[in-house]
Amino acid sequence: MSSTPSDKKSLIVADQTKGIKMDASIIARPFRNTIKEKIEAMKQDGIEPPLLVGLLANNDPAARKYAEWTGKACRSDGLRYELRTLDDPIDVEAALIEANDDPRIHGIIVYYPIFGQEESFSGVSHDDYLRDTISHKCDVEGLCHSYRTNLYRNVRFLDYPANNKKCLLPCTALSVVKIIEACPGCFDFQKPVGRKLEGKIITVINRSEIVGRPVAAMLANDGAVVYSIDVNSIYTFRDGRLHVCHDETPESCVRKSSIVITGVPTKNYKLPTDWIKPNTTVINVASFKNVNEDELLKIPGVVFVSQVGKVTVAMLERNLMRLFEQFHSPRYGAKTSNKEEINRSSSNNYGMSNDRIQSIWSLGLQAYTAAVLTVIVAMQLLKK
Repeated sequence: MSSTPSDKKSLIVADQTKGIKMDASIIARPFRNTIKEKIEAMKQDGIEPPLLVGLLANNDPAARKYAEWTGKACRSDGLRYELRTLDDPIDVEAALIEANDDPRIHGIIVYYPIFGQEESFSGVSHDDYLRDTISHKCDVEGLCHSYRTNLYRNVRFLDYPANNKKCLLPCTALSVVKIIEACPGCFDFQKPVGRKLEGKIITVINRSEIVGRPVAAMLANDGAVVYSIDVNSIYTFRDGRLHVCHDETPESCVRKSSIVITGVPTKNYKLPTDWIKPNTTVINVASFKNVNEDELLKIPGVVFVSQVGKVTVAMLERNLMRLFEQFHSPRYGAKTSNKEEINRSSSNNYGMSNDRIQSIWSLGLQAYTAAVLTVIVAMQLLKK
């Protein structure tokens, strides 16, 4: 069985005379092949593949398309997938809790937006509340509170100091990182973890909880200086700290960046191509194309990735397998059962030992009492 791709070198070569468009499916393919191999090995061992349950409660075209991609990819790669549609968004929380508690379910994905940013009883955003309701043992998107806070603190394991259970990373943001790893001149794999993007300046135009914030944090955790641009503000992630930028503009950030990531969810936004310098990697995460592709590809050495969906689905499957292996697999369950059995056995042995001790003490006391009585009777007879 082949190991998970390490992407130790770029998968494409830039063209110094013009820009090139990169097909993201070549990045997704080796990850999905690894999933298929793992599923085949599980089947040979008589183990049922992991089950992913999707919850859909909106008519958003992008959400429905993502649900279709997820189901098609999972079934193609041997994973089980079940889409549950809900007519009323208010029922999502109950369905989510039910799925959390169902031992047959190994992963859960909720297709947002459901409530959007409308205020609710649960806080400013009910969608954020729903993300935090998903158990970390089932959260394939890696967006629940545990994974999210660990990401922003650069904590990479759930079980320190044993460090056997890795934190899951948000699958869309992770797909961007994997794409950057595959592009020429971005990651330096000779450097240690946390420094592979050292010396790189990156601009992320989006600060959503699903894409912009986590991808900025992940790239900064790998050593890059990252400008995070939103509608009204610019922040810099540098040296593990967040700084407010007062003297930068979107243009100044993009002009100095060798990697630019756009995720503006509107068809009206277009990144000016004259801001982009030669040999820049440009990744479009939004469902709308945030840049004029024809103009962009005239810039020498540019690498352009127009869609990340296929890699995102591959990362979703990868996260599902990690959840299964860390929390749900029969081997994990067997280990837990064995430990419980050992504890029960130890407890039983302890109880049996106590019984034996009590029995020995009881017999000893009876023998001692009988001996004392015998001596007393004998002394009385001698006196007579």
